[in-house]
Amino acid sequence: MKILLAIDDSVYSREATRALVAQFRTQESEVRVLSVVEPVSVYISADAFPHFTPQVQEIEEDRKSQASELVKQVASDLRAAGFKVDETVDFGDAKTKIIENATQWAADLIVVGSHGWKGINRFLLGSVSEAVARHAHCSVEIVRMPRSIGGS
Repeated sequence: MKILLAIDDSVYSREATRALVAQFRTQESEVRVLSVVEPVSVYISADAFPHFTPQVQEIEEDRKSQASELVKQVASDLRAAGFKVDETVDFGDAKTKIIENATQWAADLIVVGSHGWKGINRFLLGSVSEAVARHAHCSVEIVRMPRSIGGS
C-alpha cells in the first residue's frame, strides 16, 4: 500500500504520524512524507511592497529549509519503525500540491492531520484536510486529536 503522509510542524501532523505507525504493517506499506510550503508572496504583493521582495525570498527559502528538516526527521522516525520511506518537499498551495503528489505517485491513501477549525475560522482559513478529502482520487484518512490532548 502506498501512503502519502502530508505533514506540517503541528501537533496534528505528529498525531497523524503516530496513527500511521499504529495502524499499518511496515512490510506492506510504502510511505511518502510530504510537506508543502505555501509561498509568502501569495500574501504580500511585490507591486505593493517592491522593497520587501528580497526579504520575502529569504523567508521562503528559510521555510523550505525548515520543511526539509521536518520531512527528514519524520522519515527517519518512520524508517526506524520499519517502513520504506521517501521524502518530498513541495512549494505552492497545500491542498493542490497534496492532491497532485498523491495522483502522480499513485497513492492508495493520504493521511493528514485535522486542525479542527470550526465556525468562522473554518470559513476564513479553509480546511486543507477537507479539500483533500473532497478532491483526492484515493482514500483519505483525516486524523483528529484525542480529546485528552485537546481535540474536539
